[in-house]
Amino acid sequence: MEIIHFEHVNVAYDEQDVLHDINLSIKEGQHTVILGANGSGKSTLLKLFSNDIYPRFSEASIKEVFGKKVWDIWELKKHLGIITNDLHYQFSDRAPNLSGFEVTLSGFYSSFHIYEHQEFSPLHVTKVEEVLDFLEIRHLRDKHISEMSTGELRKCIIARSLVHEPKAMILDEPTVGLDIKAQLNFIEMIRKIATQRTIILVTHHLEEIFEEISQVVLIKQGCIVAQGEKEALLNDAQLSAIFDLPLHVKCEKGRYFVQSVG
Repeated sequence: MEIIHFEHVNVAYDEQDVLHDINLSIKEGQHTVILGANGSGKSTLLKLFSNDIYPRFSEASIKEVFGKKVWDIWELKKHLGIITNDLHYQFSDRAPNLSGFEVTLSGFYSSFHIYEHQEFSPLHVTKVEEVLDFLEIRHLRDKHISEMSTGELRKCIIARSLVHEPKAMILDEPTVGLDIKAQLNFIEMIRKIATQRTIILVTHHLEEIFEEISQVVLIKQGCIVAQGEKEALLNDAQLSAIFDLPLHVKCEKGRYFVQSVG
C-alpha cells in the first residue's frame, strides 16, 4: 500500500504558490527522510500529509493518503502519528502537571489534558502500560512534565501517538533541543519503532537519518528535486545543491555526516 501518493500537487498561500508540482510516493514499510533547508517547504508538505491544508484544485492533481482522497482529519490522525516540536511546546506550556502516564492517555482524545467527561476503559489503561513498556519509559509513568527533560517529554509524546497503533509516523525534526547523548538514545528508540511501522522523517540534519531509512526525498524552494535510494542521493553534489553550500558527505557504519568545504 502507498501511504502517500501525490501527483501534480500545488499549494498556495494568498495566491502565492509555496509547493510546486509535487509528485511523491511513499510505500508502507519504506522508511523515508524528507530533507531540505529551512524554508524549503518541508513543514508545508507535512501539513499536506495530515490534511491540515489542501492543494489547489486541478483536474491533473491527485492527493491520496493510505489510498483515500477524502479523510476525516481525526480518523486520519489515528493512522498517521505526527510528532512536531509545536506539540512538544504545547504540552510543556499548557499542561506542566500532567504525568507521563496522563500524557500518553491523552492520545485517545487528542487533548492536552485529562478531563472529567472523558471516559477511559481498562483497555485504554492497559494499552498505555504496554506502550510505556515497549518504549522502555516506565520510569516516566508518574513523573510530571515540569520535572522532565526535553528528551523525556518527547518520548512521552511519541508514546501518546502510539496508543492508536498508527500505520506510519511522521517525525518533524525530532531531536531539536536534545544533547548528543539524548539524541543518540532517541534515535535508537525510533529505530525500534521502525520495526513495527513506517517512519517518515522530516529534517535538515543528516545526523538524524538512521540506518533503516531507505528512501530520500530532497526538497528545495517548494519543489521536490529528487526522490530515490539513500545511497544515490546522499552525496556531495546533491546536498551542496540543496543547501546552496559546498558540502562533503561522509558515511560511517550506516550513519551520515556532513562537513562544509573550504
